[in-house]
Amino acid sequence: MKKIPILFLLALSVAFVYGQQTEKVYLSGKDFKNPVQWEFMCTNGNNANTWTTIDVPSHWELKGFGEYTYGRWYKELDQDEPSKEEGFYKYQFTVPQTYKDQQVKIFFGGAMTDTEVKINGKLAGEVHQGGFYEFSYDITDLIVDGENLLEVHVKKHSDNHSVNRAERWADWWLFGGIYRPVWLEIKPKTHIENIFIDAKMDGEMEVVMQGQNIPNNTYVNASIQKLGESDSKHENQKQNVSGEEATLSFKWNNVDPWSPEMPNLYTLSLQLKKGNEILHEVEERFGFRTLEFKKKDGIYVNGKKIIMKGINRHTIWPESGRSTDKEISIMDANLIKDMNMNAVRVHYPPDDHFLEVCDSLGLFVLDELAGWQNPYDIETGTKLIKEVVTRDVNHPSVIIWDQGNEGGWRDELDSVFYELDPQQRIVIHPWADYNGWDTHHYPMYLTGVHRFVDGENVFFPTEFMHGTYDNGHGSGLEDFWNRFKESPLFAGGFMWAFSDEAVLRTDWDGERKYDSKGSLAPDGILGPHREKEGSFYTVKDVWSPIQLKPIRITPSFDGSFLITNEYIYTNLDACTMKYEVKSMDKNAFYGDNEVAVIAEGTINLPAIEPRETRKVKMDLPSLFFEGDWLEITAHDQHGRLVNVWTWPIHQPDYYAQKLLLKGKTKKASVKEKNDVVELEANSIKIQIGKKDGILKSVYRGRVEVPFNEGPYPLGMKAEVKEVITSKEDGKAVCVVRYTGGIDHIKWTMHPDGRLKMEMVALKNRGRSSGFDGAFYEGEIKEFGITFNYPEEGVEGMEWFGRGPYRVWKNRIKGTNYGLWQKDYNNTITGESFENLVYPEFKGYHANLIGAKIDAGNNTFRVFSESENVFLRLLTPDKPKYALKGARAYPEFPFGDISFMYEIPAMHSFKPVPHHGPHSQPSNIRIKSGDDGIPMNLWFDFRDGE
Repeated sequence: MKKIPILFLLALSVAFVYGQQTEKVYLSGKDFKNPVQWEFMCTNGNNANTWTTIDVPSHWELKGFGEYTYGRWYKELDQDEPSKEEGFYKYQFTVPQTYKDQQVKIFFGGAMTDTEVKINGKLAGEVHQGGFYEFSYDITDLIVDGENLLEVHVKKHSDNHSVNRAERWADWWLFGGIYRPVWLEIKPKTHIENIFIDAKMDGEMEVVMQGQNIPNNTYVNASIQKLGESDSKHENQKQNVSGEEATLSFKWNNVDPWSPEMPNLYTLSLQLKKGNEILHEVEERFGFRTLEFKKKDGIYVNGKKIIMKGINRHTIWPESGRSTDKEISIMDANLIKDMNMNAVRVHYPPDDHFLEVCDSLGLFVLDELAGWQNPYDIETGTKLIKEVVTRDVNHPSVIIWDQGNEGGWRDELDSVFYELDPQQRIVIHPWADYNGWDTHHYPMYLTGVHRFVDGENVFFPTEFMHGTYDNGHGSGLEDFWNRFKESPLFAGGFMWAFSDEAVLRTDWDGERKYDSKGSLAPDGILGPHREKEGSFYTVKDVWSPIQLKPIRITPSFDGSFLITNEYIYTNLDACTMKYEVKSMDKNAFYGDNEVAVIAEGTINLPAIEPRETRKVKMDLPSLFFEGDWLEITAHDQHGRLVNVWTWPIHQPDYYAQKLLLKGKTKKASVKEKNDVVELEANSIKIQIGKKDGILKSVYRGRVEVPFNEGPYPLGMKAEVKEVITSKEDGKAVCVVRYTGGIDHIKWTMHPDGRLKMEMVALKNRGRSSGFDGAFYEGEIKEFGITFNYPEEGVEGMEWFGRGPYRVWKNRIKGTNYGLWQKDYNNTITGESFENLVYPEFKGYHANLIGAKIDAGNNTFRVFSESENVFLRLLTPDKPKYALKGARAYPEFPFGDISFMYEIPAMHSFKPVPHHGPHSQPSNIRIKSGDDGIPMNLWFDFRDGE
């Protein structure tokens, strides 16, 4: 008998393997970081009409071709039309003989926007229209053994008007090109084409299997295995198959359900067999979970009513546009989870790897057919829905289908989702109160004329807390959230948006490199490279599934807390909680800024069910009251940080005595010269105007420290009535008495050069104010005193108080007590993309206890003996490229450094009056006999490191 060469045996073996399983062969790179070069020519714009090469996958604009266009070209940008260049691609690939007698399909993960595909000069099929969708062609009859030529013609602007209206008259960047991978799938002629899984939490499973060329007398062997557990494979189950489509039913015992808090995943293996021959084998990852959509009740997952804490996410990266990779998906999903969110909504089908990550890390997903305020035509919409459902149906993270956005739907197309989806997920129309599901966008705090809290339908705004620049997100979130939770019909909400949509402009020269189209696209809670804005931590705090009731640490504190469990599924005994007692050196603001942990321990969390509140007590260590602040941290069952909470252990006057350096006693003097009063000690001299009570100058020896022109009142009126000087126990004193909102300010120069300011405001209701009208504002948006101080030369700040991020009146949560330091920066939130440094330096800082303003010879320190003082540090620059009508910040008061009890609230998409109570201006009524409102500050202008 003639011997068969080993290579021939190997070839037969390979063919046999190919005959059973699907082979996937990439023609492009797997992602933008690992591309493959194809031949390319672009018809218009940059580098046009010349054949060259381009990375695939990529957007051609990001590679220096064509023209950039933002989707609001027809509105705010006032352009006659968008860019319409076309791209031509060529790529040669080799087909081995092993593909013979098998089906070969070519897949495109996504191409913008109309895509014509040819193989060896012949059309693979009709032109695909729609830029966010995976599509394929059967090219079995077009390929030949050996070399094959793939040609792709991509039109950035569709020939289909409805596609352009749905995708390119939109509030996002419009790109062109093959931006997701291209690959071949090789299957045996008899094969499983698609499977649609419905796996319930109790192990019941139905699988709709679509096949091709299925012979008679075939059956399917099914098995499941839990991911990460090699010994968890369940016993095979067998189902007979008849015809090209079959519904298979299985029951698996002892399965662990999927949820965002415990995202258990399994692999389903299906073997299509005839006799003992395996005709084809497929594997699909899935999760067991039961969805129930109960109108006038709620959305239930695994029998539990859910509240979705969500964000809207665009697929985008500055250097690659919508061409991303799994590493970015993992990063983004982790950032979403780190904010204590459990849900994400998309405006179009995202990368498949993003859904895979949502499955594995645990996020609910609202998966959307694109349609930004305009729908696809019926024929196109039907095709695209089929592509979305076919690709995404088996992801357990996907719990709801969105059809379009803000009017971009057709009622007639809802049925296409239901026909294809065995899980019967609901189809919503985002922003509409439709079919029992109210998803109204950007509600006001009091939205409720038979809607939301006062309505009868389950509600979950699919967009709210719009975050342009530093707007929205955390600012006001707590009020909205607490009001929505008053209703048992509340099912959650999705903030806008995850990250700033700024992209690299390859066609720009100069220092400016990234473009967010002014104020149109910097809507993120994160920067374009995922830099964290202040709202990141506010949301993390407000949406923490572990909530601690407010406490105040006093000498009677015994370590007790009230803790509420706001998880959906998790008992708090699965989480861990620890504490640290931290202490600063007494010279923390004079060189030694080390922080010591003087005590630490574990807080034992008892069994606390979801929605239950219980008392928890930590064992106070013996050194507790020797510390400066208490820090408690909690981690979930997977080790992810849930939240950090901090409290000062003492009152502010304690820290002023501890931290303010006392010097050698010198002689203090007070002098009246012409129109000023001079207080002087230990080379520190200040001058106060007799007529206006204003600090005119501060000298350290012969060097003037330019902290002056204050205190001017904010939120009130005051005029000097008299100035009195005296000596008190060796200290030099100047008391300025006022009419109006300030009763008096007492300046005391201590013999070692420390300067104390003691103010009393809003006292003595009945006294003559000297003003025709009120001497304080009825609606108090800002209240305190302000001084001048030059920004030039400021190098940084060290402070003890809440930090490290600046705050707004309605965005204080998420900041924590600590000894913080940050260098000067001039970051404009949502614009300074070339040097985006967070936390921002300028702005309001909460609960000031002590601070050192580092500015070379102009350095000084300030300490507060009063609680709840905001330090206003300089004024943030306004965005340079904002479009008309955009407003980055509320107006800052005049001056440069202010000490305030009331600061402005930040707006979102809605103005502040449409927000909740914590965003509104304050007010006060003065009564006879009131002590007034004190503010006691220490200033140290002396030398010191």
